[in-house]
Amino acid sequence: MKRFVLTGGPGAGKTAILRQLELDGFSVVEEAATDIIALEQARGVAEPWTHPSFLDSIAGLQRRRQIGTPCEAGKVQFHDRSVICTAALAIYLGYPVSDVLSLELERIRAEAIYQKHVFFIRNMSFITPTEARRISFEEALRFERVHEETYRSFGFEIIPI
Repeated sequence: MKRFVLTGGPGAGKTAILRQLELDGFSVVEEAATDIIALEQARGVAEPWTHPSFLDSIAGLQRRRQIGTPCEAGKVQFHDRSVICTAALAIYLGYPVSDVLSLELERIRAEAIYQKHVFFIRNMSFITPTEARRISFEEALRFERVHEETYRSFGFEIIPI
């Protein structure tokens, strides 16, 4: 199976592209961070990203989804972000890389989970805020740069879209 990561800054259109890939018959794996944010907000935590454990929750859900989403041998699967995105988020937020996150990064490297070409969706020159996306366009651009640098530091080639 070939697993490709679809990534980029917040609000760039990754989910819309993922939906089209799914309609075209590809196996897809959903983003974890948005679901963790929604769950924590439902529990009354207004800004879950302010808690360092947030990153471990994302990494755990990413792992469960990656392992639990079946795909036939020889087929292509697309992932809306990966644990490397979570490492980029740690850098962006100024949090240390936890043991949980570090172990997951090592696992995906050792098992060569993802193809080394990453589809990087560029920003659309604006951002639409949501409950989970409370970031300015300027902050989104900074996060996009951190994201790209983080993937490159892990040896991935960026394919800009």
